[in-house]
Amino acid sequence: MTVVNFDPIRSNDDLPEEESTPTAGIRVILADSQAIYRVGMKKVFALEDDIRVVAQVETLQNLYAALQRYPTDVVLLEGQLISGTIDAIPELVRQAPEAKLIVQVTESDESNTVELYRRGVRGVVPRSISPDLLVKCVRKIAEGETWIDNQSISWVIEAYRSQATSLTDPKVQPKLSKKELAIISCITRGMRNKEIAYQIGTTEQVIKNYLRKVYDKLGVSDRLELALYCLHHELLKKYLGDAEGQMAPHTEPSQPLRAKM
Repeated sequence: MTVVNFDPIRSNDDLPEEESTPTAGIRVILADSQAIYRVGMKKVFALEDDIRVVAQVETLQNLYAALQRYPTDVVLLEGQLISGTIDAIPELVRQAPEAKLIVQVTESDESNTVELYRRGVRGVVPRSISPDLLVKCVRKIAEGETWIDNQSISWVIEAYRSQATSLTDPKVQPKLSKKELAIISCITRGMRNKEIAYQIGTTEQVIKNYLRKVYDKLGVSDRLELALYCLHHELLKKYLGDAEGQMAPHTEPSQPLRAKM
C-alpha cells in the first residue's frame, strides 16, 4: 500500500513509500500540527512489524479527509488540533466508527480528560510518553481496550459520582432557563432545530448554541440522551408542571414566550 502524506510541505521522510505487506499490521494515522512529532512517531512505529503509518495530517480537516480515504485502526491525535472544537471527537467517531482515538495532551486536566473519555476517546496520553509505552498503548487500544492511567480513573469515577449526586439531590439540580426548557420540550416532541427555531422565534444557530449548554448542564451528549434523561427524571414535569402543555406547537410562534427571552 502507498503511504500518502497530507502535509502541504513534505520532506524526504514524508514521501510515499511502498508497503511489502499492505494488509498486515495496525493501521495508524498521525494527526499532529508539528512535523517534528510526526517524524518522530513515524520512526518509532517503523521499528515495529505490526504497526504501520498509513497517513500523516497536520489539520483537523485533513484528518477528516484521510479517514474517508484510508481504512484506519488507530488515530494518534494531537490535543491542540481539537482545542475549542466541542464536536470534533463525536464527528470523528461518526465518520470512522471503527477507528480508535488516542489524544496526546501537553498537560493533564481533569475536566478535559473526563470529557474526552466521555465523548469516545480510547486513550489520553502525555506528549512526553516514552516510545515503548506509546507502542504498547497503540497495540492495546487496537485490540479494543481502553488506555487510562490511575489519575484519570479517579477523575472519571469522581465525575460519575458527582453526576449521580446531581441527579438525586434536589438542592443541586441543574438550573435551566425558560428558553432552555422550551427548547427541551420541543426536542422531546421530535422537532428539528429548524422547526424549533421557528417555534421559538430565533435562528437555527442560536438553538444549536443553547443545546450545547443544555448538554453540559445535564451531562448528556446528544438529543437521544437528552430525551431519555427528561423521560427518566420527569424533567419537564418537575420544572414546568402543567405549563409544559402551553409550549405545544402553535400555528405561529408564541409572541409572549419570545418577548421573555
